[in-house]
Amino acid sequence: MEKKVVDRFLKYVGYNTQSDNGSTSCPSTDGQLVFGKMLAEELVRIGMSDVEVDWNGYVMATLPANSDLVVPVVGFVAHMDTSPDCSGRNVRPMLIDCFDGNDILLNAGKNVVLSTKRFPEILKYKGEQLIVTDGTTLLGADDKAGVAEIVTAMEYLLAHPEIKHGKIRIAFTPDEEIGRGANHFYVPNFGAEFAYTMDGGELGELQYENFNAASAHLIFHGVNVHPGSAKDKMRNSLLLANQFLAKLPAGEVPEHTEKYQGFYHLVRLEGQVDRTEMEFIIRDFDKENFERRKSVLEKMVKDLNMDHNETVAEISIKDQYYNMKEMIDPQFYIVELAREAMLSCNIAPIVVPVRGGTDGSRLSYMGLPCPNIFGGGHNFHGEYEFIPTKSMESACRVIVAIISKVYLNSSQNG
Repeated sequence: MEKKVVDRFLKYVGYNTQSDNGSTSCPSTDGQLVFGKMLAEELVRIGMSDVEVDWNGYVMATLPANSDLVVPVVGFVAHMDTSPDCSGRNVRPMLIDCFDGNDILLNAGKNVVLSTKRFPEILKYKGEQLIVTDGTTLLGADDKAGVAEIVTAMEYLLAHPEIKHGKIRIAFTPDEEIGRGANHFYVPNFGAEFAYTMDGGELGELQYENFNAASAHLIFHGVNVHPGSAKDKMRNSLLLANQFLAKLPAGEVPEHTEKYQGFYHLVRLEGQVDRTEMEFIIRDFDKENFERRKSVLEKMVKDLNMDHNETVAEISIKDQYYNMKEMIDPQFYIVELAREAMLSCNIAPIVVPVRGGTDGSRLSYMGLPCPNIFGGGHNFHGEYEFIPTKSMESACRVIVAIISKVYLNSSQNG
C-alpha cells in the first residue's frame, strides 16, 4: 500500500485547499470544492458506492458490507482543507529517499533548513523515506495524509474481498482548520455507530481527549488628542491593552505549556491610540479550569473599567468546542479497538491528548463518538512540515485492522 498512498498524497497536495476564516461561504474557498469533486470521481472509479458531494462541499461514500453478518457501521473521517497559517499554493513536495540523519536543506535561496536540533523527532526516521516541503509552503499532511490513507485503505479492501467486513462509511469535510468542519455534517445521514478521524500526528498516536476551546475578542477604547496638548485628556488604547496583557500569567502561554496544561494565546493585536483590538484563544482540558480562564479575562476587563470609572474595555467570549473525552468514555471500547488494531500491526500506541481540536471533538458531541488516529505527519501548518512514507502506509494498515476487528468481534459475539 505504501506506493499507492504516497502517489495519492503527492497528487492531493497539488490542490490548493486552504480555508479562509474571513469567508462566510461553505466551503470557505473554491479550491476545497474542486478537490472534493475530484475525490468523489476517484471514489467512484475505485468502486465505492453512494458517493456524493453535497452543496456545502462534504464528500461521503460507502464501502458496502461483503458479508451477511450483522456488524456495526464504522466511519472514517478526514478534512480536505489546509491551514491558512502558511501558503498552500503551488506546493512542491520533495522526497528524501533515505534520510541520513543530517539537517535537510529545504530551500537554498531562502536558507530554510529542517534542523535536527530544532526538530529532533525527525531522527526517529533515519533510514526512511520522507516527504518534505520546498521551504516556501506547508506540505498539507494535515490532513491530506488522512484523506489519502482512507481512500487507499478502501481501495485495498475492494481489491481483497477475502477480508470480510461490515458496511463502512467515509467522509471528507471542509473548513476544519477554521473550526467549521462539523457545521454541516449531518450525522444521521452518515449513519455510522462510531468513527475515527485520521487527523493525528506521529506514528502510533491515539487520542480521545482534546482541549475545551473558546475565543475572546477584546476592544480597548482610547481618546486621541494632539500629543502637544494631551495632558489629562489623552487615553492611549494601546497602553490599556499593554496593561491588560501584563496582568496575564506569563507562563500560561503555548510556548511554555505542554501535555495537560492549558493556556491563553494572543493571536491578534491591532490598534491605534483611539482603538485597539485583541483576539485570544483559550484552551484547557479540565472543564472547571476552562470556565475559570474565561472568568479571569472577564474580571480583568471589569477591574480595568472600574479603575477608570468608565467603560474603556469590552470583551466577548465564544465557546468553540469541548473535550470529547466526556462523550467517548461511555463507549471506551472504541478506543480499545483502535489500540488493539495498532498492536496487531506491530505499532506501539501512543495515547496522548490532542493539544487542539479535531472534527472528532464536535462530532462526538453531535452523537458520533470519534477518537483520533495518527496520520503520520509532523510540524503541521508550516514550511518545516514532513511525513515519513512508512507512517502513511501504517495508517492504512491500521484502518484495515480496525475494520477487520469489528467484523471479528461481531462474529464472536453473534
